[in-house]
Amino acid sequence: MKKGIHPEYKKVTVHCACGNTFESASTKDELKVEICSECHPFYTGRQKRVDEGGRVDKFKKKYGIQ
Repeated sequence: MKKGIHPEYKKVTVHCACGNTFESASTKDELKVEICSECHPFYTGRQKRVDEGGRVDKFKKKYGIQ
């Protein structure tokens, strides 16, 4: 590897939207994520499925589906 062209790789704190924090390694100083292993449905076994703004009903109405 050439010297002086690679970014510095350091330990950082990752902050999730659910409030969970953990340490990882990155070239950035701080990371903010929307979903982590503590709140992801695959790891928790809970499905968070919400019809946002009636999108399903809007689709059905648009295409005449009952």
